[in-house]
This record gives sequence, structure tokens and C-alpha cells, in this order.
Amino acid sequence: MSSRNNFANIRVGLLAYGAIGHEHNLAVQGTPGLELTAVCDVNPDRVAAARELAPSVEAFSDATEMLDSGLIDLVVISTPPNSHHSWAKAALSRNVNVVLEKPMALTAAQCDELMDLAAKRNLLLVVYQNRRYDPDFVTMSRLISEGAIGDVFQYDCFVGGYSEPCTYWHSNAEVSGGAIFDWGSHFIDQILAVIPEPIAHVSGQNHKRVWMHATNADHAQVTITFESGAQATFVNSDLAAARKPKFHVLGTRGAIVGEWDPAAEPAVADLPAILTLHATDGARSVVPLDSVEPFSFHHSIVAYLNSKTPMSVQALQSRNVVAIMESAEQSALRNALPVVPDIARS
Repeated sequence: MSSRNNFANIRVGLLAYGAIGHEHNLAVQGTPGLELTAVCDVNPDRVAAARELAPSVEAFSDATEMLDSGLIDLVVISTPPNSHHSWAKAALSRNVNVVLEKPMALTAAQCDELMDLAAKRNLLLVVYQNRRYDPDFVTMSRLISEGAIGDVFQYDCFVGGYSEPCTYWHSNAEVSGGAIFDWGSHFIDQILAVIPEPIAHVSGQNHKRVWMHATNADHAQVTITFESGAQATFVNSDLAAARKPKFHVLGTRGAIVGEWDPAAEPAVADLPAILTLHATDGARSVVPLDSVEPFSFHHSIVAYLNSKTPMSVQALQSRNVVAIMESAEQSALRNALPVVPDIARS
């Protein structure tokens, strides 16, 4: 029993232990009120890696056995995306709270089923939208909310370069959902956080031109048109010999550009962008990045489960990201003709 506010520690199980599982393990160790009690992976080396931070953790090679063990109150599901729905449903059916990696599922209908089940059982269902807590995005969204560039009417974001994609599941559209789903789960979530407006329609386009060993598109674009007329684009490319900025946001009174940090070559996505604020008179200023409290998302889990403090990340938001990506994929099959996404309201 924890002495902190007389609440028992929330017992956490990690389902799959890769790089993101290790990130969750670090967060659990750094968050009062969370305790890692179980880890499941078929690879013994990964279990050993988990035990470097949590030596007494109970190990499982069968996920159902971990869910049935009675050792966990919450499971973090880090399996490939095409299994998110089935494992989340299995956990919720056993009255285990669920944190899912991105995307929530591969269809909005699957998301709806999970949300209904969580609501009926009064359980937490949330997606680890970790890019909401990136210092560059936190800083940029603060500037926008403060009116630094006026009303945003064009928001463009980009990730990629010119490189051969891996042969892991990330590049397999059947498993990952495709190039739109892979990074779109991050960037489209950020778009909706900055522009929380009704959506008129979505268009998408996928190019398959060079990397034939992978089934993900080589270059994918999503365009979101809001009812206000504002637009946002997201591009994920393995064919970009010249990168676009990570962020290029236009407002009625200025702009914000987020350039990739060259110090991170070739893995530029691993470091925050360098943000420059552009004034209408041509003046430019590099903006220092805001500090972000470590493990903010995991702290919010504890606050919610112990005191019902609302979380800033909501399952409905992640569900609507899936609906947009699903519509973009449908649009891509029709050569980018617009599709109206099935957006759910709170």
C-alpha cells in the first residue's frame, strides 16, 4: 500500500516489450502511484531488459495468462496496431484498465466498440498520444493559443526523407494500417489539438513508386478541410529528397515554422524541431522551447484513476483520428476525392 494519499499503487502490466515498452517502464518507475508488476513478451531478452528496471516483475510469455493473473489493474498494450482492438477488448472484458499505443485501432467501428465496453465497465481506455507532450509541439500550441499568429488557417506538417523503409511491421500495411496510420496517429492528433473545429471533409493520396519490398505507401498525404475553410495537411514520405519543415503554420497575424534539427541526421524525428516565429513585418525570432514535466501522461493516469481528474488526452479524440485516417485511405482509393469522416461528438 502506498502512503501517498492512502491510495494503493496502480499495478501495471506491459503487453509487449520493445522500445516503446521500455519507455513505459521508465515512466512507471518515475511516476508515484504506478508499480510495474507484470510484463509479457515471447522474447526472453526483452523480459530481461524489463527486469533491469524492475527486478521483481512477474514475467509471462502468454498475454491471456497475464490478463487472467490478477496481478494487474492496468495494461499498456504495445503490440502491432492490427492487434490493438482484440487485446484491448480482452483486457476490458476482464475489468483491466487499458492504455493503448497508437493508433487506437484500425477502424472507427473497432474504436467505438472498445469505448462502449470501457464505459459500461467504468474503466479507463486511453491512447498514449505521447507527441502531445513534445516540447516543440507544446511550445507551438501555446503560442497559437495565446494568439501569437492570429487565427490559424493553414497548418502543414511533415515527417520523412528519402530512405528505404524497414522490413519490420511498420512497413506492412496489413499490420500497421499503412503509411497514413503509422505517423498520422501522431501528427493528425496534433492537428486536431490545435484546430478543434468541425471537419467538412478529408482527402488522401498514396504513392507506390520505388520501395516495392514494403506494402506501406512510399509517400502519403492527408488533407483535412474544416468547415471554417481552414486546412491542414500531413505528409509522411520515404521519397522526399528535400524535406519540408516539420511544421509550417500560417495565421492571420504571423506564422510559425518548425525546421528539422540537422544535429539529428539522419534520425531527425528524434529531436524537437527548431521553432521560428515570423511576424507580419518580416521579423523572425527563434523561440526557446517550453519545459515539459517528465512522464506527464502517466501522472495524469494516476490522477484519473485515483481522483477522476479528467485527462487531457481522451479516447474520443484518438477515435476521431482513426476516423480521419480511415477516410483518407478511402479517399486515396478514389484518387483523392473528398470523403466526409465519421466524426463522433462527446
